[in-house]
Amino acid sequence: MAFNCGATGDMKIIPYDETYYTAIHAMYLEEGWMNLAENYTQTQGAWRNSTIAFIAVTKDDELVACVRGFTDTLVTTFICEMLVEKKFRGHGIGKEILYYVHRLYPSTRIEMLATEASHSFYQKEGYRSFYGFRKSF
Repeated sequence: MAFNCGATGDMKIIPYDETYYTAIHAMYLEEGWMNLAENYTQTQGAWRNSTIAFIAVTKDDELVACVRGFTDTLVTTFICEMLVEKKFRGHGIGKEILYYVHRLYPSTRIEMLATEASHSFYQKEGYRSFYGFRKSF
């Protein structure tokens, strides 16, 4: 799906392809998402096995954003990660990629975890916080 984000120009959302994983890994490092970055092979496998795995790229094939998650297709879509390259933030790309996923599964609610830095973006987009737990083994 192609879209235009003003100052950033034309972009398209495409299914994840392994050739982009190095760029996704670099985004994890830049964002400080060290658990994902330090577990390179596991995280790459998670991308390969996810039911939702899309990237946004420029017309020059530069990675702009990525989203990874799971869905049961009927009730819940869970976003594990969504990340927009810092230099492309503020142009509606995160909003567009989330709308893209929701259009694929329109009857589902979207649930996700968010960082402290991103919670204001999600609240502005109409998402509400919910209570949950996490344990890593």
